[in-house]
Amino acid sequence: MNKLKPALLGGLVVGLLSAIPILNYCCCIWGIGGGGLAGFLYIKDSPAPVRPGDGVLIGALAGLIGGLLYLIIGVPIAYFASGGGAELEVALRRAGVELPFSGALLFIVSGLIGAVILTILSVIGGVLSVPIFEKRKNGTPPTPPVNVGEGPGGYAA
Repeated sequence: MNKLKPALLGGLVVGLLSAIPILNYCCCIWGIGGGGLAGFLYIKDSPAPVRPGDGVLIGALAGLIGGLLYLIIGVPIAYFASGGGAELEVALRRAGVELPFSGALLFIVSGLIGAVILTILSVIGGVLSVPIFEKRKNGTPPTPPVNVGEGPGGYAA
């Protein structure tokens, strides 16, 4: 079963919704929701029952894709929306926080941390999707019983 399509769709939800200003305040929901969406889509198209390990994998893939999108789209938006980070640096200095880096590097490091957190949340969403959406029992479906010795209409001959 191909995991790429569900992971791309789930990662798109994670990355885009976490990168859009104002909507990014709900980034935890988008991370878990994107992993859950990827798990749901994978379960729906899977011919065999899906195990929790598959949920971890599909959630991790969605999280990695979403984290990459967040880095590509969200970090530049945050950097330019804050005026190049000058206001953030002033606020950090006033709070007594001294960081070994500043400017764009500060946003890149925070973006990497955010991408890791989104990946972890997507894994949680992928794992939770298995017990919620997988209704089939593990193993192969039972075969219907064979009526040996019966005549037409199911009655014994």
